[in-house]
Amino acid sequence: MPNGSLDKYIFSSDGTPIHTIPWEKLNNIALGVARGIDYLHRGCDMMILHFDIKPQNILLDRSFTPKVADFGLAKLYPKEFNVVSVSAAKGTIGYIAPELVSRNFGVISHKSDVYSFGMLLMEMAAGRRNVDPNAGSSSQIYYPALIYDKVHRWEKEINEFGESFEMNEVEKKLYMIGLWCIQVRPLDRPSMNQILQMLESDATSLQMPPTPFFSWSSTISKNVHSKNTSAATFFTAIGEDKWIYDTNY
Repeated sequence: MPNGSLDKYIFSSDGTPIHTIPWEKLNNIALGVARGIDYLHRGCDMMILHFDIKPQNILLDRSFTPKVADFGLAKLYPKEFNVVSVSAAKGTIGYIAPELVSRNFGVISHKSDVYSFGMLLMEMAAGRRNVDPNAGSSSQIYYPALIYDKVHRWEKEINEFGESFEMNEVEKKLYMIGLWCIQVRPLDRPSMNQILQMLESDATSLQMPPTPFFSWSSTISKNVHSKNTSAATFFTAIGEDKWIYDTNY
């Protein structure tokens, strides 16, 4: 593809955050990837699970329209299957859903791709990889915990020069949707169809997702939601495969 893969536009060689793509275009790329994955899950005769969604596998054409690539780990299943079986964990470290590692977290399904997509969204917004081997402590290593903390205090972020600034709306939206996508229980994650609805909305219409399950940050632990919420809680079904955001929750 003329513009190569997404990773070279969101990751720097030295690990510092970069943002070479404007926010609106980044949102359009996220929408394009979501449409592609949704097509794999619902648009073909068989359900196709990719199992390796990551920036390196998102190719960009001349107009930066994304294409989902590398189906080396993909599997086909009948559409009516809500649960699928695999012989071993599939994917790339940092993007593998918990249920692919241990069935104690839930069943393997299309929601495993949703988890990987969530990690991708957060990387797109942050401009850094979700796995940082050079992090100095466990709380720094767990990337989603840092993202949750950042979104929670998004109204008044302080940059490296001590100046306050507002978080971009697209940035916040990608973070929030990403955090919904990486909920540990597959049932708590939205479907790709729901994610499309979320990406087409604005950040102010989205509910703050629950704290990431594996968070051990003392800052974040104080902000754990008291309610046992799930993505489905915030959506109301309107006919077949039609979902709207419930702002009256």
